[in-house]
Amino acid sequence: MSAVEQFDDARARKNAGVLAVAQALYGAVTTALVVTAGLAGAQLSPDVSLATLPMSMMIIGTATTTFPISLMMKRIGRRTGFVACALAGMCGGLLGAYALFQRNFLMFLAGAFLIGIYQASASYYRFAAADLASPSFGPKAISWVMTGGIIAALFGTLMVMGTVDLLAPVTFAGTWLAMAGLSLLAAFILLAVDIPYKAEIASATGRPLSEIARQPRYIVAAMTGMLSYGIMVLVMTATPVAMLGCGFSVQDSSWVIQWHALAMFVPSFFTGSLITRFGAARISSLGMLLLIGAALSGLMGIHFENFAVGLILLGLGWNFGFIGGTTLLTTTYEPAERNKAQGLNDFLVFGTTALASLSAGKLLAVFGWNAVNYAVFPMVALALVMIVWLATHRNNRTH
Repeated sequence: MSAVEQFDDARARKNAGVLAVAQALYGAVTTALVVTAGLAGAQLSPDVSLATLPMSMMIIGTATTTFPISLMMKRIGRRTGFVACALAGMCGGLLGAYALFQRNFLMFLAGAFLIGIYQASASYYRFAAADLASPSFGPKAISWVMTGGIIAALFGTLMVMGTVDLLAPVTFAGTWLAMAGLSLLAAFILLAVDIPYKAEIASATGRPLSEIARQPRYIVAAMTGMLSYGIMVLVMTATPVAMLGCGFSVQDSSWVIQWHALAMFVPSFFTGSLITRFGAARISSLGMLLLIGAALSGLMGIHFENFAVGLILLGLGWNFGFIGGTTLLTTTYEPAERNKAQGLNDFLVFGTTALASLSAGKLLAVFGWNAVNYAVFPMVALALVMIVWLATHRNNRTH
């Protein structure tokens, strides 16, 4: 395949715009789930200790289906796969709303799992934006898609407030119905994705996955994504509970989470340009240092400003680390190999996220808020060591 055939920045720009809108809709759906799942779970679950299980079920749905979805899209194409999974999200919203009417906890868990499938497919929007992009535009295309999270951060919480009692007296049923509607709208928008399905790429296998995954660059890219996301979820999940334990209101923690969400996505307007100028490894390293800053803010006190500054730095660090890692990963495979390479990466990322989500509450309850922040340091140290190792490996290469 020639460079002219492989790269088409005009088409890549269009895809990045479509996928940014799709990212905003998907993000609003998952934001609504995060806000409502625990409260709805407390209403439906037979044991209050199972209240957070719907949130965990979404993450499990994502972790267990992310690799199969990638392989499926190799067979049927990006667009068809994205649309099918958005429709799965619609079914999840409808099933969740029905479960709330029926007060059926198991059915509600199944709805959350379907939303997890939707999330698994949406994790590939950033990769799809770069499929046709040239090396110079690829980081920007990935970054553009991530800007959709800004709208999601603002609209998702507003949607919950506007729909929580829409179908009263059944609380949250209107929200889950709205989630289904947004998923359906996303499915229609995703029909505009223009990534040609190439039979020769679909039938080709490329290198074995084990060979791709042994590349130093792949190892560091995956590790950066895993640790960026894992640290972010660990601290973010524990923060609202820690704030309530320190005497702050639910409204206080909601403001902090919203600022955190904006910090996660607003930098996407310029992260791609920074990566193009300074390189993915350097920007990922900067992200890791910002995550250290977040932990230090948490350790310096339990005032509102400590939580607020910490979560803002946490969002910025995640943005630089995750987008940097994603960009680095796109340089490790050929077109015929992208689905399995991306699938393994996102399986590792969301598997780490699931572990972080499930362990955050336990770590906070047993060891306290400081322990959550101390846990950031060894993970950041590991990421930085791996990035330095990659740079050393490159410098020592003789071929």
